[in-house]
Amino acid sequence: MSAVRTTVDGRMLGDADVAALASVLSEPARARVLLALADGRALPASVLAAEAGVAPSTMSGHLARLLHAGLVRVEPQGRHRYYRLAGPDVGELIEALARLSPPAPVRSLRQGTRAQQLRSARTCYDHLAGGLGVALFSALLERGLVRGGDGRHDPARAVEDRLSARGRDIDYRLTDSGRRTLATLGVRLPASDRVRYCVDWSEQDHHLSGELGSALTQRLFELGWIRRARTHRAVSVSDAGRSGLLESLGVRVR
Repeated sequence: MSAVRTTVDGRMLGDADVAALASVLSEPARARVLLALADGRALPASVLAAEAGVAPSTMSGHLARLLHAGLVRVEPQGRHRYYRLAGPDVGELIEALARLSPPAPVRSLRQGTRAQQLRSARTCYDHLAGGLGVALFSALLERGLVRGGDGRHDPARAVEDRLSARGRDIDYRLTDSGRRTLATLGVRLPASDRVRYCVDWSEQDHHLSGELGSALTQRLFELGWIRRARTHRAVSVSDAGRSGLLESLGVRVR
């Protein structure tokens, strides 16, 4: 029997109400909002309405549901209100749902282009994922900047690791050479040498996550080596980024 959980005010709570959360996510417009916010950015309601394909007046109701469910938070800036995911756990939830969900039918060139962009390079909340994220982590391992494994996900040998989830099976560590190389690149390094990773849902191998993944991704944006799409989480690599990633880290962009 599941243990009864008690809140601070003394109310008794039962097991997790998954159906309540599912009812929030079942509305396509609200799902599109979460996908648009999955790169960690804060966006105004007008942009989210355009991305979801609904009227601004309708979007206000959807955002209210998402706020009440604790999936997004609002940040007032002057007369404007910006919305972002409530935290990295929500980003991980979106990645997990993306793995389990059937692919949406592609009915236009724009939709097909976006789907390809997301698989090639995207953000998973605050770190890189997709083909670029996996290639980056692989390059760090090949150059001895990170040690502990080979960056591959083997379902037959996995104990805890699952697609679109935080990795737990392998103890990756940042090496001294890795610290020097990334510091030279201007990456703000975490105190711990522990390197977190996720199992990428589209590439089905490991990509860098955690503090180091966030810091490296932020630095690549600062250098102008990668750029965000306007409303969704795909990223593109600039010409400077192609040469910089190859020369500094050995990443060959496809």
